[in-house]
Amino acid sequence: MRVMVVEDDPVLGDTLRDGLAAEGFTVDLAREGRTALERLGEIDIDVLVLDRDLPGISGDTVCKSLREYNDDTRILMLTAAASVMDRVDGLDLGADDYLTKPFAFVELVARIRALGPRARVVNAPIIERGRLRADTVRRRAYLEDEPVRLSPKEFEVLEALLRADGAPLRSDQLLDIAWDTPDTVTGSVVRVLMHSLRKKLGRDLIEYEQGHGYRIGQP
Repeated sequence: MRVMVVEDDPVLGDTLRDGLAAEGFTVDLAREGRTALERLGEIDIDVLVLDRDLPGISGDTVCKSLREYNDDTRILMLTAAASVMDRVDGLDLGADDYLTKPFAFVELVARIRALGPRARVVNAPIIERGRLRADTVRRRAYLEDEPVRLSPKEFEVLEALLRADGAPLRSDQLLDIAWDTPDTVTGSVVRVLMHSLRKKLGRDLIEYEQGHGYRIGQP
């Protein structure tokens, strides 16, 4: 998997580059937004680890530029800003995930792995079923054309259900699809996530069939 780190702090940038390389990633390092955009036009990247607070061309601008050109590179945004609205703003720009500094390196690696395997999946970019629509490039969900704010994992589960086209998916199947280490996660995690997802979208849209699993209801 190829990762680009865009970080102006020389110590942190070098540490992330060396640490991710030791984890088996192919790593490119850029110190500023302009350099990142130039390199992104030349090479294919699976996951972009992007500092939001860059001098000159900001991380926000880099993120927005990629999404305006429908670039499907997965973006993990880093920032020292820890408020909920800061995270929301970053995700609204098109970031796929958000990590607040300081962070544990093992968590960064886990989040990159979670984003990477699905970064180049070739599927229909827009999935629609009844009142639901999912834009799998921008990672956005809509209910009757109104945006619904979902976490990255909620979106992955919704995408799996939509691609199943009405067929039910059991908890263990959802774990295999949406979690990179399903053996370390229990079915209760799926139940909690589904409770949140059904609350946001409506129980009539996501049905549960005893013994069969979850499914998107009929239009």
